[in-house]
Amino acid sequence: MKQWFKENTTHLTIIAIFIVLVFFYFSPIFGGKTLVQSDVMQAEGSQKELFDYRAKDGHAPLWTNSMFGGMPTYQIWYEHASNVVSYINKGIRAVFPVPTDIVLLYLFGGYFLFSVLRLKPWLAAVGAVALAFTSYNFIYIEAGHVNKAYAIAYMAPIIASVILCFRGSRLWGPALLALFLAMEIRTNHVQITYYLFIALLVYVGIEFYYAFRDKKLKGFFQAAGLQVVAALIAILVNASVLYPTYEYSKLTIRGKANIQKVDEGNNSGGGLDKEYAYQWSQGVGENMTFLIPNAYGGRSGGTLDKNSEVAKFFTKLGVPEAQAVQYAGGIRTYWGEKMFTSGPWYFGAGIFFLFILGLIIVKGRIKWWVLGASGLCILLAFGRHFPLISDLFFDYFPMYNKFRAVESILVIPALLIPLLAILAVNELFTRAGEIPKLDKKVLYTFAVIAGFCLLVGLMPSLFLSFKNSGHQDYANYIGQQIGDQNLSNDFSNALVKDRASLASKDAYRSFFIILITFGLVWLYLKKKLSIPVFVGILGVVTLFDLWSVDKRYLNNDSFIEEKAKTHIVEREVDQLIRLDKDPSYRVMDLTTNPFSDARASYFHKSIGGYHAAKLMRFQEILEHQFNGALNEDVLDMFNVRYLITQNQQNGAEQIQRRSTAAGNAWFVNKVTFVKDNAQEMQAISSFDPKKEAFVHEEFKNQLNAARLGQASNAEIKLVSYHPDTLKYESTSPNDAFAVFSEVYYNKGWKAYIDGNEVPIIRADYILRALQIPGGNHTIEFIFAPESMRISNLISMLASIVLVLGLIAAAVMGIRQARQQKPSVK
Repeated sequence: MKQWFKENTTHLTIIAIFIVLVFFYFSPIFGGKTLVQSDVMQAEGSQKELFDYRAKDGHAPLWTNSMFGGMPTYQIWYEHASNVVSYINKGIRAVFPVPTDIVLLYLFGGYFLFSVLRLKPWLAAVGAVALAFTSYNFIYIEAGHVNKAYAIAYMAPIIASVILCFRGSRLWGPALLALFLAMEIRTNHVQITYYLFIALLVYVGIEFYYAFRDKKLKGFFQAAGLQVVAALIAILVNASVLYPTYEYSKLTIRGKANIQKVDEGNNSGGGLDKEYAYQWSQGVGENMTFLIPNAYGGRSGGTLDKNSEVAKFFTKLGVPEAQAVQYAGGIRTYWGEKMFTSGPWYFGAGIFFLFILGLIIVKGRIKWWVLGASGLCILLAFGRHFPLISDLFFDYFPMYNKFRAVESILVIPALLIPLLAILAVNELFTRAGEIPKLDKKVLYTFAVIAGFCLLVGLMPSLFLSFKNSGHQDYANYIGQQIGDQNLSNDFSNALVKDRASLASKDAYRSFFIILITFGLVWLYLKKKLSIPVFVGILGVVTLFDLWSVDKRYLNNDSFIEEKAKTHIVEREVDQLIRLDKDPSYRVMDLTTNPFSDARASYFHKSIGGYHAAKLMRFQEILEHQFNGALNEDVLDMFNVRYLITQNQQNGAEQIQRRSTAAGNAWFVNKVTFVKDNAQEMQAISSFDPKKEAFVHEEFKNQLNAARLGQASNAEIKLVSYHPDTLKYESTSPNDAFAVFSEVYYNKGWKAYIDGNEVPIIRADYILRALQIPGGNHTIEFIFAPESMRISNLISMLASIVLVLGLIAAAVMGIRQARQQKPSVK
């Protein structure tokens, strides 16, 4: 054991330093505080009902009625107890609380990748810091995109495992690839995993080229085959994640539309609307933030202080200084074309300088992979700003049109650009004497990159306009708020000056960081600096550079006292509504955008909510029935009993009770068949849901219309509520048609009358309905998707295979190490 510690002292020291770094960055957590994250608050709202029943039943229900009239909970939260990765994650979080575990995974994963690339430990540690502390890795944490952050954290070790496989590792390469890929997929952020797949596809293509060139195709196919096996195991381990999600996705806004739009074009077969998917496209000029963080104003608001021109503008109007600063803090300093942003994609000024140098001096397949994959991903991130490439992928590349916010693909360059930068440093250490005209290459690279930063610092308006397409409208809006439209130009000029000042200051900042980095390289080449000193100073400079920018977005002010944590505050209107003990009514909160806010779901069964993949039928109802005005008939059929509104005069929140809500179930007197979805949607635009139901012709053979009679003297009522199990009792003199205010979802819901299964019919475009025989009957709806049962079994079996594979790799690896270790005589 002593020998093992002695051999691994450096690695253990680096791990300890990583832990200390994370401790200091997130010191408020260890002081009893918690991070305030907007997406976490939304998750709390959407998960409240399922967690309440989990505490009561010992297991979470698979369906919730707290959002969008009802949806599967395994798209919101699911334990995945049959998946071995779930237990690994629990173990990590038991030691390191979220989000400290995420940043440690960033660091450990990066260190593993650079170690696989055969860099010395301390340089690998600097590389890990460069990978981990890129700005969006922390911005995603601050915003609450936790699953996305976990998915990013596993990218580096997956890449390392792939490299091991192609280097000939037949044990640890495939075993680790299966493990890390299983952990990646378990995060259930398919978009990031998909982008990683695109990058790896480029890498595999380059490996194939070299194998073909060097006549080593046998080794290539062996490595590729082992990776396919590893990927298959990782996929099967996550069967309970992937299969139900795939099944659900086909019926969501990421699947095929039920009512085809006139302008859908190539996207009519499924996927997101292109305009919606491209909303967050990276502006072509915004890539300047890779080098100068505030080139485009930083985040949308909260950047300006009392010394800003905007604050002075308000002060001149007679606004008290404190209030002027408050106004300035809310002004939009970001001037790109995104609707808003939480911050820039910043990779580090010194790192970017080394990256450009790496493009010149680094040799081999890794450089070409970094260049090819990063270039492709940057082009795809442009989205609507460069549709030539984006549209090609969106229209023809499998699954690409399932994802929104295309700028997210920049997570790949955010990893690969620092990767090549550190490889450039390693190149200086290992083969500086072999690189022709190295001094000139370093000097010219410095002159171009540092010179550009200096010019932006001196003359920011030479390169940047500091106005976007909506700038004048925004200035006019501020003028209207002030009450004097003539002041809009003065405000505009003040804002442009502030934006220019932000860019200029950061340009100077980047210039000095590049200058220091260049100085280190130059002194080393002139043999004035040793490698350990070089690496140590580079690590400090890189950490300072990235840390200080990250702290602009995720800092101590982002935390609140744990005991004072009130992410979702119960209002008086919520308390009053909750006095109604009926378990089935729904609420619509109009004090916010009800269909992108899940706070109401924390207290009520909401018709609104927050989720990136609503059911397509629900989305189409929003587009056709709630576009511009609320369709009261549709609210009735969803049993919306309460509206929460806000008094426009005094801002007070108030309740509107709707007496026309149809209830949880009712019999109708008339069933009208429609020929297609468009006709069905049109039919519910104006109707009385309690008297008539509209049914698609596809369900005609499941109804015996000849036996249906009037619903007079008939009654149906809910007698027992559970999200997964709904029980009703009915009485009627003849067969009647019952409509239930529950969302139709045919991938798991089953209906039983007196214990006998009967077909569920879709009515009124999105609701469930049944033909119920005359007499007294018990009706039961049970949600038990077969996909969950099958996928959990597959996940358990694959988890066993994965664990056995890791054990086998460990045993064989130890055995090989002992055989290779020279004997002591």
